[in-house]
Amino acid sequence: MAEITASLVKELRERTGAGMMECKKALTENNGDLDASAEWLRKQGIIKVGKKADRVTAEGRVAVAQDGGKAVLVEINSETDFVAKDENFIAFTNAVAQAALASGAADVEALKAAKTASGETVEEARAAAVSKLGENIQIRRLARIETANNVAAYVHGGKIGVLVELAGGDAELARGIAMHVAAMNPPHNKASDVPADFIAKEKEIELAKMTDKDKAKPADILEKIIGGKIAKIINENTLYGQAYVLNSDQTVEATVKAAGADVVGFQRLVVGEGIEKVVEDYAAEVAKAMQV
Repeated sequence: MAEITASLVKELRERTGAGMMECKKALTENNGDLDASAEWLRKQGIIKVGKKADRVTAEGRVAVAQDGGKAVLVEINSETDFVAKDENFIAFTNAVAQAALASGAADVEALKAAKTASGETVEEARAAAVSKLGENIQIRRLARIETANNVAAYVHGGKIGVLVELAGGDAELARGIAMHVAAMNPPHNKASDVPADFIAKEKEIELAKMTDKDKAKPADILEKIIGGKIAKIINENTLYGQAYVLNSDQTVEATVKAAGADVVGFQRLVVGEGIEKVVEDYAAEVAKAMQV
């Protein structure tokens, strides 16, 4: 019997995403053979699919599918970045995105019942992926655009996905705007989209930051000073007000208007956004597993 070392357990954990105790058992059952142990874990996963459902899935991938003015983004989560980069996981996410595009599903629940190109439902394909990859996998969010306007669907590094609808202009400009949204994450499209309560709160904050000398200035002068600060804040928080990443000499608004176009809207998905990630101490976990 081969010695089951901590380094072997750690390597199998990183390769498969399985728990430390599961990895130790797999290596014991397979005489320390990593490949055989990984296969053993996958086979065991067929039985344990349900037990994985409560594991945190904060990693994963944003997949995209587009056909002209129809485009979708789907965020699909895994437990580890290792699995998110696995070719089987990538193939699954691409299949789900294509199913979302073809079915016209408006939300995740509808998408689960949609058929993939292979004939199985998305939910059936998800369960199979869980069994094969040994991790909890969840379809979390869906974004869709369907319009006669120009549409850009852009994914950066598999982690940030953006859809942009552009009236006028061309596909190249739409893609450039999508890249900007991916990079700069503007909360709003235009100044008119910024909530009034946000502006009121910012005015209150800016006024509180002012010195007594400034506050003593005439009301009209004070209003101009505050107005200038608020205008800057609005620019920072809107797509149209930001400097265009592909040409920082002008704003997005100036770029779009020069092309006779208008950004109708955009959607942005980031993998794991809003999910509290579990930070694991692999060294401590391996040591604990080896002591059992």
